[in-house]
This record gives sequence, structure tokens and C-alpha cells, in this order.
Amino acid sequence: MNQTENFPILFVIVWITELWELIKIGMEITVNGSDVVTDIHPCYKTDAPDVLISNPSAICVLFHIFLGSLSVVTVCGNLLVIISIIYFKQLHTPTNSLILSLAVADLLVGVVVFPLTMEFSISSCLYHDDLFCKVRGVFDVSLCTSSILNLCCISIDRYYAVCQPLIYTTKINHHVAVIMILMSWGVSVLIGTGFIIVGINQEKCAETCFTDVVMANILGLIFSFYLPVIVMLCIYLKIFLVAQRQARSIQSIKSGAAVSKMERKATKTLAIVMGIFLMCWFPFFLCTTIMSFSPVYVALAFTELLNWLALSNSMLNPFIYAFFYSWFRSAFRMIISGKIFQGDFTNSKLL
Repeated sequence: MNQTENFPILFVIVWITELWELIKIGMEITVNGSDVVTDIHPCYKTDAPDVLISNPSAICVLFHIFLGSLSVVTVCGNLLVIISIIYFKQLHTPTNSLILSLAVADLLVGVVVFPLTMEFSISSCLYHDDLFCKVRGVFDVSLCTSSILNLCCISIDRYYAVCQPLIYTTKINHHVAVIMILMSWGVSVLIGTGFIIVGINQEKCAETCFTDVVMANILGLIFSFYLPVIVMLCIYLKIFLVAQRQARSIQSIKSGAAVSKMERKATKTLAIVMGIFLMCWFPFFLCTTIMSFSPVYVALAFTELLNWLALSNSMLNPFIYAFFYSWFRSAFRMIISGKIFQGDFTNSKLL
């Protein structure tokens, strides 16, 4: 088993460890007789409503180092993808245009959403929802939704490449890719700003606009997550079935062992793509759905964990959609080694 195959397993182990630590923190949350939370976060505590006191500790330092490392890895990984696609002409394809859009969204998540969420999600924005926090919310919702919708567009591209190869070049070209990218970003910005507008209106009309808020939450959750997930699940299931059928169709040419190996590889690839995506995003959106439509109390530490688990998908996307391809790995080696600064390698043949 090589390092690429080990990566999903190591990722699961790391996040299970972090999950247990934050669950323990959430279990330590206590409420006194006046319903004042005294220990809400490893870096903060409060002894009066809406008053936070800095609580620096070794756990707090490790907390920021770990999350800061995630941000750095996210930025570096997606920056490699962006430079590779822009620099090497071999990678100027409609599929890679979609991957480029995904990498830009994930890069902005690492540059903007990660630091702001780390510093302000608990320390101020959950207690003082001012204009700055609303702007942060627009970036958070818009960029994360854009990342998800770009993943959905990539799945559509892969569907035509695998299931309709004869008409792929007519259905998916640079013009179509640009339209898909613009739609993804447009819908994302619309959803992000929509949440903020609804929140401002709710503050003005209080309980009288409850129905509007519920409808906005439902539509936001559907278009930013549930609908793209259903589309991706259906598409990848179709791709898997077609891949199995193609493997069986060449059974007379290759041995049964080779066919079995092809089927296992197809299954593994699709399982990694959808498995990691769902592992990152589904817990957060499930929790958000429950909290939006029921009075269930969820510990702040636990909701913060789910939020970071979801954001980590932006760190993993370069590994999933780029590191699995040999030509991207060749491009990364040339960039990291500094070879591209020693001459013109834009027309290099990437293996």
C-alpha cells in the first residue's frame, strides 16, 4: 500500500482523535443557576452574559497551531494546483478549468475563511453579530458553497467523459466550462448574501418574519448542499456502473484477475471521492439542519469541530482531484524544485 492509499486512513485517524478531544471539551461545558456558561472554549471563558475573557493555555496554543497548519496546507496545496494549470499548456483543458475554479475557491477558504473562523467564530461572532461578522458570514457561506458546487460540476464533467465519451468534446468544452464556473460562483454569492439579508430582515421584524427565515434556511441548505450531494451521488453511481460494465466487456481480452483489479480500482476511487466529501460536509449540514428546525441544544465546541471538519475538505481537494493524477504530480515536482524558474517549460510533456 503506497502513501496515496494510506492518506485517507491517516486523515480519519487524525480527525477521530480531534473529535474525541473536542467532544470531551464539549462535555465539560457547565451551566450554573443563572444559565451562564463558564467554560465554552479552550481559549475563552465567561463569567457574565456576553462577556468573554481570554483564557490562554497550552491547549489553546496547540489549538491555534493545529488550525493554522490546516490553513497553510490548504493554501499551499491549492496554490500548487492553480500554478500548475495556469503554467503548463498541457493542463489547459475544460476539466482542469473546473479544477482551477475549485482550487481558487478552496484557496480563498484557506486565506479568508480559516483565519477569520479561527479568531472570531467563538470569540466574538457568536456573541456580537455586528457588520464585520456578517461580512465574514458572506465569505464563509459563499466560498464553501462555491467549493461544493464546483465539485458538482466536476462530477458532471466526469460523467460525460466516462459514460458518453463519443459526445464528450461537443458537450464539455471551454465555453461550457466557463458557463458552469460562472453559474457556480453566481449561485454561491447569491446564497451567501441571501443569508445575510434574511438575517438583517429578521432583526427588524422579529417574530413576524419567522416563515421567511425558515424558507430561506430550507432553500439555502437544499441548494448549497443537499441538491449537489444528490446530483454527485447519482452521477458517481452511474460512473461506477459504467466502469464495471466496461471492465466486464474486455474480459475476453484480459484475464479475470485484471478485470477484478480494474473494478476494485474504480470502486476505491469513487469511494474516496464521495466518502471523504460526505465525511467532511454531512455532519456539519446535518447538525445545521437539526439546529435550524428544532430546539435541540448542541455544545459550541462540538459545532465548532463540525465546522472545521467541513472546512478541511478544501484542504483535501488538491489531494483528491490532483495528486491522484501523474501529470499533476510531475507539475508539482517541477514547481517545488524551482525548475520552472530555470527556463520555459510551459510546453513540457507531463507524464
